[in-house]
Amino acid sequence: MITVPAGSTLLLRCPGEQPLALIVLAEVSAAFTAELPPIPVLGPDGPGSRRFGILELVSSAGVTWVEAEFRGGTVTLTGDPPTDVVQRRGAPRRPGTYAATGTAQLDSEPGRRLVALSGQVEDVSTSGLLLRAAPADSIHLPPGIVRTLLHISMPWGDMTATVTTVDQRADQLRGTYEWMDPADEAALRAFCAAR
Repeated sequence: MITVPAGSTLLLRCPGEQPLALIVLAEVSAAFTAELPPIPVLGPDGPGSRRFGILELVSSAGVTWVEAEFRGGTVTLTGDPPTDVVQRRGAPRRPGTYAATGTAQLDSEPGRRLVALSGQVEDVSTSGLLLRAAPADSIHLPPGIVRTLLHISMPWGDMTATVTTVDQRADQLRGTYEWMDPADEAALRAFCAAR
């Protein structure tokens, strides 16, 4: 089963344009990638626009690239279906909503400035996480976050981890663990495997 979760970000790469970040509004599932129904998304274009390109499709099975059309608030897969998932997710993962607070270290500012932030972890795995957060005085994360020290409220208690940034867009940050207490590491492994 292929599942594209609500809240995930899909990138549509159109020839001669900047990639378009599209936020999935509702979860969509199918047995195979080629059978996925139109995906409702939030994008920057008005209702009359139409774009074609290559979609970076992030799903429960991993990441693949497919031809797609973005029109009227939906993304429809077009063209030949992909033969398989190009990048598999090897680490056990678990979606959910876990409150988080922390400090982000910025590389774009002189002296690598520190910024306090709060939000929620929306997807956690044994290798990294997806954080949706912002500083108290903004709705978006500041650009150039190198690493983040996070305190996350997990079902077994408070988990502290240092996360190195892999990708950052608006209020979302994807990262891999740089450091974690060994007890939290064991608890996280058991938590993700129990799904």
